[in-house]
Amino acid sequence: MIPDLNALSVFALVAEERNFRAAADRLGVTRSAVSQTIRKLEETLGIALVQRTTRSVSLTEAGERLYVEAAPALGDLRRAVELTGSLSGRPQGQLRLAVSSIAEHFLGGALLSTFAKAHPGIQMDVLVTDEEFDIVAEGYDAAVRLGEVIEQDMIAVPVSAEQRQLAVGAPSYLAEAGAPAHPRDLVHHRCVGWRSAPKQAPYRWEFAERDGREFSVSVSPEITTNDMALMIKLAVAGAGITFGMEESFWPAMKRGELVAVLEDFCPHFSGFYLYYPSRRNLAPKLRALIDHLRKAPPR
Repeated sequence: MIPDLNALSVFALVAEERNFRAAADRLGVTRSAVSQTIRKLEETLGIALVQRTTRSVSLTEAGERLYVEAAPALGDLRRAVELTGSLSGRPQGQLRLAVSSIAEHFLGGALLSTFAKAHPGIQMDVLVTDEEFDIVAEGYDAAVRLGEVIEQDMIAVPVSAEQRQLAVGAPSYLAEAGAPAHPRDLVHHRCVGWRSAPKQAPYRWEFAERDGREFSVSVSPEITTNDMALMIKLAVAGAGITFGMEESFWPAMKRGELVAVLEDFCPHFSGFYLYYPSRRNLAPKLRALIDHLRKAPPR
C-alpha cells in the first residue's frame, strides 16, 4: 500500500528536525499527532523508519533511504501546489532562508521588513548561520552567502554591492602599539580573531599585494570568538586589531571608535548573493522575494 502524501510530509519534517516536538511546532499540531502519523506510516510500510530515545530521534537505514528518495519529490510537489495556488491569490506559505551572519545589508531589517509587509501571506523562517550545508537536502528555499563560496550549479541574485574585508583597531590601541605598515607586521600585535566552530582553526586573514597577488596571514589571536558583535566590542575596548567585513565596522568607524589599517592591502571582491537551485517551477513565495530584492538597489 502506498502511504498518503501527508504522512510522508510529516516524516520528512521529522527527518529534517530529528525532533518530534520541532516537527510538530512547524506543522502547528501536537507532538502526539506527529508520533501517531509516523507510527501509522511505519505500519503501512511494514518497517521501522525512526529510532526514538528519551533524548534523541534518528533514522533507521530504511528511514534514511526513504528520506533521501522522497524529500526532493515532496519539495517539487509542494512548489507545484504553491505555483497553482498563486494563480488565484497572493504568494503564500513558509519561506525558509539560511543567511550568513556577516550579510549585514540583508539582515539589516529594512529588506525583510518591507518584504513581509508587502506579502502578509508569506511566513519567513530565517536561520542565521555560517555553517556550509546542502540547502536542498535541509529543506531551505534559498540562502545568502558570499558569491565566491556558492556552487556553480546554483542560480544567484546579487543582494549587495562589492565587499571588502578590513583590519581595524581602536585609536587608543593604535596610539599605544602603532599601526602596522604591512600585514606581516600583525604577528607583533594583539589580535581578536574569528573561528566558525570550536574545533576549527582561527580564520586566516586574507590580503592582496598592490600588484594583485593574494596572500593570507595566520595571526595568533589573544582572543578568538565566533561572534562578530563581540569582536567589535573588544576592538573598540582596545583589545587589539580585528578583521572582518567592512560594513560590519561602519557604525563604530563613523563614531570614531575604530580606525582602518592596511587599507592598501584590502581589495574589493564579489559581494553577497541570494542563491537557490535551478528549478523549472520556481515557488511563488521565492519568486516574490527575488522580485523584491531586484527592486532594492544593492549597497
